[in-house]
Order: sequence, then C-alpha cells, then structure tokens
Amino acid sequence: MAGGKFYDCVIIGGGHNGLVTAAYLAKAGKKVCVLERRHVLGGCSTTEELWPGFKVSTAAYVISLFLPEIIRDLQLKSHGLAILPRNPSSFTPTLDGRSLLMGPDEVATQKEIAKFSQRDAENYPKYNELLENVAKVIEPLLSRTAPDPIPMPKTWRKIGLTKRLRDASRLWDMYSEVGKLGTDLPAALELLTGAARPIVERWFESEPLRATLATDAIIGAFASISAPGTAYVLMHHVMGEAGGKRGVWGYVRGGMGGLATALENACRQYGVDIRREAPVARILADKGKVRGVQLVDGDTIEAECVGSSVDAHWTFEKFLDPDQLPPEFLAAVKNIDYASASAKVNLALSEPPNFTALPSTGVAPQHHGTMHVSPDIDYIERAYDDAKYGKPSASPILEMTMPTSVDNTIAPDGQHILSMFVQYAPYNLREGSWDDIKESFADRCVEVLAEYAPNVPGSILHRQVLSPLDLERTYGITGGNIMQGAMNFNQLFVTRPVPGWADHRTPVSGLYLCGAASHPGGGVMGAAGKNAAAEMLRDF
Repeated sequence: MAGGKFYDCVIIGGGHNGLVTAAYLAKAGKKVCVLERRHVLGGCSTTEELWPGFKVSTAAYVISLFLPEIIRDLQLKSHGLAILPRNPSSFTPTLDGRSLLMGPDEVATQKEIAKFSQRDAENYPKYNELLENVAKVIEPLLSRTAPDPIPMPKTWRKIGLTKRLRDASRLWDMYSEVGKLGTDLPAALELLTGAARPIVERWFESEPLRATLATDAIIGAFASISAPGTAYVLMHHVMGEAGGKRGVWGYVRGGMGGLATALENACRQYGVDIRREAPVARILADKGKVRGVQLVDGDTIEAECVGSSVDAHWTFEKFLDPDQLPPEFLAAVKNIDYASASAKVNLALSEPPNFTALPSTGVAPQHHGTMHVSPDIDYIERAYDDAKYGKPSASPILEMTMPTSVDNTIAPDGQHILSMFVQYAPYNLREGSWDDIKESFADRCVEVLAEYAPNVPGSILHRQVLSPLDLERTYGITGGNIMQGAMNFNQLFVTRPVPGWADHRTPVSGLYLCGAASHPGGGVMGAAGKNAAAEMLRDF
C-alpha cells in the first residue's frame, strides 16, 4: 500500500474541533493522525500574516464560548494560549452624534443606556438576569453529547439498550434542569425557539440598544431578526467563560491562530501526527465499516476509526461512496440548510477609526470591543430585505473589531487591524458573481463606515475581501456557512446533523462527526470535538 500507515484514528481537518478530538484521543493512549488540507491549522480560527508585520485573524475573530474544561484538561495556557478580555465590549455610534458604550461593568453600562432611556437602564439588569438563568440551563447541554430520543424506524438505526438508557438519563437530567427555571420557563422557551425582534422590543424602547442586541442574534445567519430561532443566539453574549468571566469575550493573543497553536502543542505532547497540505480525497469504507482515508496524492492511511471535522456535505456526499450510506440518511444529508450571507473584510490601518460620535486620538475605550454599524432594528430588517432577493445589502450591517487595541503583537507599532464581519452578503446572487462584485461591495462597506468614522478611507494601508464564495473555497465550508450548517431550530441538538444521528456516530461504523456539523454546532467552542472524542473512546 503506497505510503500506507496504520492509526487508531485519523482526524480529517485541523480546525479547533479536530485538534481537540485528536488531543483527547491521544491523551487516552490512542495513535492519532490529523490531516489538514491547508498550510495552516485552525480551520476558520487562523492567524495569517497577510502583509508584512500584520498577523490577521482572517475569519473567526473573538472567543468566549470555548469550554474552560478543555483549556484545563489539555493545559492550553501552558502551551501558549492567552486570552485578552475586552472592556468595554460593545460600541454603537449613531449619525446624530450619540453613542452607546457597553461592557461587563453593569453600572457603567446602565449609565450609558440611560442617555437614551431611563426605563431601559432599569430593565437591562433584569434582562441579563433572565438570559443568564436560561444560559445556565443550556450550557451543560452544549458540553455533553446530544441524546437520540426520536423514535426513528429501526431500519434507520438500531440503538442498543445501553445507549437508550444513557439517552434516557440525559433527557431526565435535562428535564430536571429545565424545571429549575420555574416562572422563567415560558420566557426560556421563547428564547430557544422565538424571534429576536419581539423580545428586544418588549424589553427595551431605545433603538441603539435594541439594534446592538439584535445584531448579535443574526451574525453568521441568513435570517431576519423577525425569524423564529434567532433569539437563541441572544444568550451567547452572556455565555462562556473563556474571557476570564462569564459573558466576557476576548481576543486570543497573537490572533485566533493562537488557539490552534496551543492545541497543536498539546497534540504534539501526546504524540499526535499532524500533516499539513494533506487534502483527503476519499473516506475508505467496506461493508459499512470504515477502513481509513485516501489522500488526493494517492497516499492511503489505514485507521480503525475516522473523525471528520468537516461539514456533512463534504463528509457524506464528497468523501464517501453513496452505496456506503442508507438512501434515507443520504437524502436527509442533502436537505441540510447551508444558507449563508456573511462576508469578511480585513483592513490594515495607519490609525484607529475616529468616530464623529465619540472623537478620539489614538486608541480609545470604544475601540476595545465590537463596534456596530446598525443604528436601529429597521436598518437590520432592510439589510435582510435586500439579501432575500439575492442582492448584497445596500446598507450593510458591520460588526467590527480592532484586536490591536489590546494586543501589540500583531501589527507594526502605531498601526492597526480592523476586522469587518458583514451582513448580508447572500451566497446565491440573483445577478453576477461574487468574483466580479466583491471589491465594489467592500467599497460600499468602507463607505458606510466612513459615515461614522470619516478618517477610515484615508487610513487604509491594505485590504482583504472574503466573499461567501471565498469563505467556501478557502475554508471548505459549504455555501460559505461558518456554522457548517444553519443554526435553525430544526438543525440543532437532537436533529443535528440529521434526526436519529445526534451522537457523533454515522451509519458507517467507525466514522464520526467531530466538527460544527454535529451538536452543539458553530462557534469557537470545542464542545463538538470533546464530545466526539468521548463517544469514540466509549466505542474503543
């Protein structure tokens, strides 16, 4: 066998989830190999020196949801992981010269909100308390393997008694935890299944606050803030402790690739073989059992199990022969929604944005966190209206971060990196192609930002534009969907990736999903990788 080598497990994809899975398996004594298609590890969480001296987090840009237990278990801090908290964490300017600055200091945030509405300032702690109460119930569900309680036909999947008992136990635990919500339960159900807009409108009356909160609900999604399911993401801003405190989001020192570097160091310590520029061509399987993988260069690697951290489309429709999968399963996979409408514009600047609403010289507090251009919720709705008809938003929503405000290791002295995550940029255009229009769309994004910070156009030193098509090509994410499949309610928890297969296993024995295509989905969490490793080790 040309280049043949045997491993207990081969991991396809060196993103953060794939590396987490590999590290846990190797720590348990398994012989593991990670195969990464690109020259750089991290998947969407990478750092690349795009221009001399500028180390850019090209895709993912902030961290909070990454599980603290993974950091502890794999000793990632000793392997170089450093997370820099952001305070303040959010800044929203308006064209009338006002602004809203928010952060972990609740009293200071209330004073900012009171500039717009005293009622909203009083309601804000109550709103946060509700979200935190619900998040405390939801977070344990994210860090555990999802059960398979749906009574699927036995021809679909045969589930043994041990797993049924395990799933029943998990469901009972969930039932018990949900019961602790008491009178908050109806509001919790709305947060899990409802739309963001009516919730923020019910709680608050000032548009800048409404828009700031609502923007978080649709980042990475091709959905209106009025669409059911968008409220779920509202909880993310009070979840996670990777930033050092619950709900505090941070930057990884050295860029998001610092997480991948720390995970790589942990993997190396446990003996994992990591191969870059090793794209997989096929997952080898015979009679329903995985045998290994074949690389594009023809090299074959045998393995008792294969963990795929790439999405379900690539795993089941590209890498596997169709006759290895039940027709019903393959049909369900083909129906997964990958709708996306996100673009990324990375800028190198000679100076920070100088906002008309809050003028400054050099780096100021408003540059520390996420800077929002979405002044009111109707602005967000209109941006979506364009996209649903196959057009990029004429007035796009900009979610911007400037990590150089707290990290002096990623740009030359006095210069800065501004990351612009843009909505809505629909993958499927009614007219033209993204290759033809992406630069003009980026021009429009800069033009919109200049309405709030007029100095930006003249301070741009370099620019990178990643359209949805570029995101697909570069990172191997179908449709440019950064979540490896839309985070709609029908594609979460027990239905992710498809009903009946929520526990990382697949119809091919020995083949597992260990990336965001599986529960709990997208975001820099590491939970999918950790949970998948637990199930692999259980089967070993």
